[in-house]
Amino acid sequence: MNKLSSRILAASLSLSLLLATSCSRTSTPPATSATSSTATSSTATEVAALAPAEVIKQAQTMSNAELFKKAVAELDGKTMYGIGTSSRGKNAAEEFIKELQKIKPDFSGKIAWSQPKNNSIFEALKADIRGDKGTYSMTMLTDGNQVKSKMFDTGLLLNYIPHDFAQAAGVNLAGDGKPFLNLLTVVKCFMFNNQGNEKYKNFWDFVQKDKHPMFMGVNSETIGKIFLYMLTSEKYSTLVKEAYEKLSEEQKAYFAPTIKAMEKEAKDLGLTAQNAAYGLAWVKLWCNQYNKVTDDGPICAKLVSKSAGAESGLLVYSKLRSVQESDESSVKNVTVAAYQDDYQGIGGYTFKNYLMIPKTSPLPWTACAFIAYMTTYKEGFKAWGKDIGSYASNPAINQDHSKDGEKDGKLIYPAKNDRGIDWWVQKGHVVVEDPEYCNKVAPVLSDVIDSWLQN
Repeated sequence: MNKLSSRILAASLSLSLLLATSCSRTSTPPATSATSSTATSSTATEVAALAPAEVIKQAQTMSNAELFKKAVAELDGKTMYGIGTSSRGKNAAEEFIKELQKIKPDFSGKIAWSQPKNNSIFEALKADIRGDKGTYSMTMLTDGNQVKSKMFDTGLLLNYIPHDFAQAAGVNLAGDGKPFLNLLTVVKCFMFNNQGNEKYKNFWDFVQKDKHPMFMGVNSETIGKIFLYMLTSEKYSTLVKEAYEKLSEEQKAYFAPTIKAMEKEAKDLGLTAQNAAYGLAWVKLWCNQYNKVTDDGPICAKLVSKSAGAESGLLVYSKLRSVQESDESSVKNVTVAAYQDDYQGIGGYTFKNYLMIPKTSPLPWTACAFIAYMTTYKEGFKAWGKDIGSYASNPAINQDHSKDGEKDGKLIYPAKNDRGIDWWVQKGHVVVEDPEYCNKVAPVLSDVIDSWLQN
């Protein structure tokens, strides 16, 4: 073959390849509408074509049924990686896969869930999102202050509100859909061992002289620090003051010098709440006195012991459910402080569990579908719903624990009869985090709290 013929053949082959490539790029149009036929019957190629932000925009208009079909197409034969502060995401993922297999019996997609320790999740997420290629498709986080300042305001994480969740009866979108989607609220409450002579009838009793309630370190579980920040807000500092006013004159005299000293401190810190000094005084005393314990499990184990008559603590309410009854240890030995009819003041605090999607999510349709499943299906929430003190933002998927302390109609364990989130907020006066407020005061309060912890 001469040189001219060779050049003509090469040119012909190049043209053929160019035409083939052009045809392949235009033969599969991307999904353009959540209501179009392509939105409900997309191929894996189509569902991967959109950026996570655009997927979220479309997904928020779609029913669960539509989303689940998207997830089947996107995840089949692959693994989605999720990361969260709760290990129970793994259990929810297993139930979700079963749901997708109802659509496609031979579906082979998987979800791998991990739970970093020691508050390292934010750094892990930031490194992943800012890396060359994102690994994590979704996340579950606590601590609204860090979520806002480190992840949301920086654009690293995106908020997504499932359509069927938004339409569910009883859902408070203003409080649990914005600024971030909240799967559930968990209660941490004050408890004390009732086998001794110690009495805890007032919020201030936990910071009385020589009292050392057990509590997880606030820098290892930062939601504890959120609780302390919130005590300086207008609403909760007023509740702290009202509890102080119910004390005896002798008790007031003991706390008065600290409150007086905190008046100047509050002003210097720029705290604007009228009663900020009361909240700040309680926080200072708490930081100086609490007994730091590594986890709520050991706190609970100590509290339920027959020989722990002088002990008290602030811990997650659900720990009572796992107590193994014996002659030495029993839930009967514990009193939930706020359940006493004459208790005055704040009964504990709550923390929310936010579901969010990284801006680099490699499988965003599956992430949206999984989030929708957890927030609208009882099976999706049961990993958390099985416990007392854990309340879904969607009331329809909650479990009733109001009689968990009863056997054969007889009340055996009063502390386990869960009164529900509405009671905790309205009657138990638990502190509810406000990410906006915490984000505002954290820069000045964090170091102050740390200095008190060292004294």
